[in-house]
Amino acid sequence: MDRLLVVEDDVALRGALVAALQSGGYKVVEAGDGEAALKVLASGPVSLVLTDIQMAPMDGYTLLGEVKRQWPQTPVVMMTAYGDIARAVQAVRDGASHYLTKPFEIDVLLAEVARFKRTLSEDDQRAVASPGIRDLYALAERVAASDATVLVTGESGVGKEVLARFIHTRSPRAGKPFVAINCAAIPDNLLESTLFGHEKGSFTGAASAHAGKFEQAHGGTLLLDEVSELPMALQAKLLRALQEREVERVGGTRPVPVDIRVVATSNRDMAAQVAAGGFREDLYYRLNVFPLAVPPLRERREDVLVLAAEFLRRHDARAALAGCARAALRAHDWPGNVRELANVMQRATILAPGPEVRAEHLMLPARPSAAVAPTQQALAAVAAPGGAAAGDSDVPAPATDLRSLERQAVLDALAATGGNRRLAAERLSMPERTLRHKLARWREEGLVGDDI
Repeated sequence: MDRLLVVEDDVALRGALVAALQSGGYKVVEAGDGEAALKVLASGPVSLVLTDIQMAPMDGYTLLGEVKRQWPQTPVVMMTAYGDIARAVQAVRDGASHYLTKPFEIDVLLAEVARFKRTLSEDDQRAVASPGIRDLYALAERVAASDATVLVTGESGVGKEVLARFIHTRSPRAGKPFVAINCAAIPDNLLESTLFGHEKGSFTGAASAHAGKFEQAHGGTLLLDEVSELPMALQAKLLRALQEREVERVGGTRPVPVDIRVVATSNRDMAAQVAAGGFREDLYYRLNVFPLAVPPLRERREDVLVLAAEFLRRHDARAALAGCARAALRAHDWPGNVRELANVMQRATILAPGPEVRAEHLMLPARPSAAVAPTQQALAAVAAPGGAAAGDSDVPAPATDLRSLERQAVLDALAATGGNRRLAAERLSMPERTLRHKLARWREEGLVGDDI
């Protein structure tokens, strides 16, 4: 539902405006002056701000400037007396969407709101609390207007794909396809065909011609998720496709031109990957035209409660966080970031017997990494000379079956992350592709179950 903010210091008039907008089917929040309005905006996004001009201590003009600075995508409609029309026109030049001259009819108000409001999306709900995230989304909105290639980096679960979709929806390509491919999830032998397509008969099983992701995204945006996991052999072909804006299908004889905007993401330190020889330097600079780094949730703790409340509303509009739950959420380190928080809140709405969510309903681990640490210490001990950890000569040597220890470390990591392979791979400092291959081999050998 659209959420509108009414800012008016006249209590009676503000009440009448709220009632009129609610009669039009809108959810309305209100504030008595500009400073109160900024606090409301900091608590969550709105579809439109409807504000009076003459207020104290912060008037409508100052509020407009702050809204355009902090939430540039939020439309503002000014309300003014007849004698202030000249200033209202200037406000439109300064970024206001429109102005209404008092007094005005309810149908005029509703028509103007319907004309200028924006529809809130899931993307907006994730860019609501900390100044750093607001600045990040403001920067993303600016780059969205261009066709520059964007490289989004950050830990798994921070919302890199959400940011990529935000860029697409705010770009001139918004009405065209948004095509995403997870470069870490496609087997190596299928990646080239998946990206660039293939012709009929180009390999066994190619019964018909197939357009790859580049062609499918023509006119729109292509998301290369976890691009750092691409094999070196394919990186050269990707570089050429980005440079020439054309692709050649597997088995094809002629290039196919494509008009796309590319957004790439990675949960790795790309510069370090280049330095280590795991990623082409020329491709890195081709992708890194406009870098955007999404901070982990533990570095923007002011987002936790705002996001938690939003996730709760999606599952149960009646649900509310008890004080103990709020304290537990603030204290947790969130190794799985926003994705982990979303899962925790969904679980809490299932476990809570009523609308109040308490700390015990969150089921947060006391020490998220405790399950992995002992096995990692055992691996370090095996690697040390003589089979014992350096400086621990009194500690009994662990088992010497390194493969069993490695397998147990992987299983512990999967258990600690709820089966999330990407998070488990991060905990083990190995590529997700490597983890996937190890699990496949162990399943073939009967060492793990088919459900792992």
